[in-house]
Amino acid sequence: MRNIILIGLLVFSFSQLFAKGGELILQAKGYDSHVELRWEASEKEGLSYQIFARKQGSASFELRGTTEEQFYLDFLTDWGRNIAVDYQVVAVQGKKTRKSSPIVSAKIRDFTEEELLEMVQQYTFRYFWDFADPNTGLSYERSNNSENKTVTIGGSGFGVMAVIVGAERGWISREQAVDRLLQATEFLEDCPRFKGMWAHWYMAETGQVCEFGKMDNGGDIVESSFMAQGLLTARQYFNQNNTRETQLRARITKLWEEMDWEFYTNDTEGLIWHWSPEHGFTKNHVIRGYNECLITYILAACSPTHAIPAAYYHKSWAGWDNETFANYEEYYGMTLPLGTKRWKGGPLFFAHYSYLGLDPRGLADKYANYWEQNRRHTLINRAYCMDNPYGYKGYGADLWGLTASDKVPKGYNAHAPGFLRDNGTIAPTAALSSMPYTPAESMQVLKNLYRNFGRDTFGPYGFYDAVNPSLKEKEGVWVRQNYIGIDQGPILLMIENHRSGLLWRYFMQDPDVLKGLNKLGFQRHGQEIEIKEWVN
Repeated sequence: MRNIILIGLLVFSFSQLFAKGGELILQAKGYDSHVELRWEASEKEGLSYQIFARKQGSASFELRGTTEEQFYLDFLTDWGRNIAVDYQVVAVQGKKTRKSSPIVSAKIRDFTEEELLEMVQQYTFRYFWDFADPNTGLSYERSNNSENKTVTIGGSGFGVMAVIVGAERGWISREQAVDRLLQATEFLEDCPRFKGMWAHWYMAETGQVCEFGKMDNGGDIVESSFMAQGLLTARQYFNQNNTRETQLRARITKLWEEMDWEFYTNDTEGLIWHWSPEHGFTKNHVIRGYNECLITYILAACSPTHAIPAAYYHKSWAGWDNETFANYEEYYGMTLPLGTKRWKGGPLFFAHYSYLGLDPRGLADKYANYWEQNRRHTLINRAYCMDNPYGYKGYGADLWGLTASDKVPKGYNAHAPGFLRDNGTIAPTAALSSMPYTPAESMQVLKNLYRNFGRDTFGPYGFYDAVNPSLKEKEGVWVRQNYIGIDQGPILLMIENHRSGLLWRYFMQDPDVLKGLNKLGFQRHGQEIEIKEWVN
């Protein structure tokens, strides 16, 4: 039986633990294609580290890499598969060796698909647990912005759900999860809100609003709806009758009931995305047409205190005369019910963000069956990449998925099929977050990116944000080696929904949610949605 130890609040099993020698404490854990190395040193200033390895049975070590971190992922696919390796880490200052670790061993072996999914989830979870802001308990917008540390409300809503997954999977304790969410909800109570809604970003150190864009320094009801989706899921999951969980549920209920959706109609028959204390509704971004905002309208109709009429959903968001809503065009032999025709349904995050908690299985209204909508949207996006009309390198059955992400080598874009939206950038979150809809097809991408390109594409928090193989030879930089919270969250959460339906199950237990779905005319598997009363 393997030895198990809790390190950094994540479970690791190591072939040799805390082997001491020369003041370096080295740990090694083998996975499918890589070994994760971590070490501790009594002296840290000014040191760099050289990682040496040898296949067991070999007499000589080879230099595998250097780093200034105390963490290294060694992808061993150049040496083979299912092998055992010895490691030694040497600390260097200038040209002088300061200390070295003892030799430790690790093995890599072919993982089952379930083990690969577990691995990707655990690594991605670290973004929301290890990398979370210590002052607020919320999630950073991205990993590569050390000067302007901003926490994101939408990404932190995904982070709330990530904590649920961590507790359910045993990567953290239930008590640790509750403590983190109590910290986060305390910040959510105390930070500036706008008719109960949060801003898009906040400064981590001060808790004040960080302007997202022109006239966008106030309430953002779409980001707030992503947060509410996470909080309502947590309200159902943390259901034990003890002081801390009761306090958490009460705090979530208060936050939820203070969200004034009616105010954000601005006396119109639809929802307005933003409100600013200086500019009011001047930005006037009406939420309509099929995109990532289905959850926003559903929650606005669900509210027990400030609900909007059902008619607003049909008049503003939906409607057959709305050219960005109804589609029913055929692409690659598949008819797509909803989404922009210009970009074949649009980027794939439309099929992810609203459905982290909202269970699309059997869910339908008069406009679409949402499981079929999301599955076809995903398959059309994949078919377009395989068709590859612009001839980008790498596109195919094992590398597809256009969605909002960083561009390679720089910038950001809502990538989608078609002119101007497709520039050769593939985001791992696109295919991996589609795992419930296309499990076999998504697994092809996971295996390809990890087993064939993991040295470049896989890091401390899982898969990096974006790749563009067309630039590999031309510019030498083909991977954006950073992370964005709203891209990492759906990977972890939608893989969990694929594996267990966990987040779908708890969000869809919330009576407020179910009442709102009934109000809007949704059914599940052709039947009226059954509602159970909420007991706090």
